Amino acid sequence: MSAPITKPDTRTPACPVSYALSTNENPYRPLRSVRRAVRAESGRLNRYPDPSCAELTARLAERFHVPAEHIVVGPGSIGVVQQLLRARASAGEEVVYAWRSFEGYPIITQIAGARSVPVPLAHPEVHDLDAMAGAITNHTRLVFVCNPNNPTGTVLRRTALRRFLDRVPPDVPVVLDEAYREFVRDPDTPDGVELYGDYPNLVVLRTFSKAYGLAGLRVGFAIAHESIAAAMGSYTVPFGVTALAQAAAIASLHAESELLDRVEALVEERRRVLNGLRDIGCPVPGSEANFLWLPLGEQTVEFATACGGEGLIVRPYPGEGVRITIGDPASNDRVLRVAAEYFSSSRP
Repeated sequence: MSAPITKPDTRTPACPVSYALSTNENPYRPLRSVRRAVRAESGRLNRYPDPSCAELTARLAERFHVPAEHIVVGPGSIGVVQQLLRARASAGEEVVYAWRSFEGYPIITQIAGARSVPVPLAHPEVHDLDAMAGAITNHTRLVFVCNPNNPTGTVLRRTALRRFLDRVPPDVPVVLDEAYREFVRDPDTPDGVELYGDYPNLVVLRTFSKAYGLAGLRVGFAIAHESIAAAMGSYTVPFGVTALAQAAAIASLHAESELLDRVEALVEERRRVLNGLRDIGCPVPGSEANFLWLPLGEQTVEFATACGGEGLIVRPYPGEGVRITIGDPASNDRVLRVAAEYFSSSRP
């Protein structure tokens, strides 16, 4: 029998806004069992955490049926991939990624001293894999593929991704960022863990921040073949993953079925909000993540301002669109109400 889903945490401390829907956080508070594990670990805060994350690594290896030597744990998935960039890229070398995509890619590329090669998305708001393959040169040291893509929520199909991976030189790592994998319901969306065995240069990123609801503790991991995993491990920041984060992640793996009940509730809300927005004429592409993308162009800032006036923080990308995180039913109801009022008044 599924565990009951507790009420989402909609509090926003020190902020008058009722609902923060801008950073793709899970609206549910940590499970009671996870909070217990964190409290127990807090009694040992005078001790350093395990720098190898050995127990968490072993649990992840068991969960995903991969060798422990293929797993690298770090402070969030972006922290893990930053280790790979340090191992692979240097000044003047190139990193290829779709744009618009996750905003962290250009930031960590710049930190590494490498050069960004952004490739525009194709219609309808998906990675242009042919153009990305064409952008790879002798100077390319890394390629990012975000699936589902942030901020558009769109996904790549299995055949298209395999065709792309077949075109990438085997000495160029491809980072498949699957931060939102648990929210995917499209059966033709590939699972990177199933794919990586066929591609020695494929690195799969996952995180505990989104579906597992541990955004405040910063723990993520990569699954890659041993040569790449070892290179990443050599740039691990000592004690980068706190003891509290490790304890919470292990407890979350123990309670995964309960957590996935929450994910299913969010997927149902995503479907409801998507249909509601389309019913009022908002051109929303399908999403397989825990957010929706409204490609509003020049109306972006105006719509985000309208949301803010009604107690909703959303994420505007001026001139492009608005990303709205799926929250609890009350916040989603407010999104639909604000959108209905806005689009009815903005029509000629």
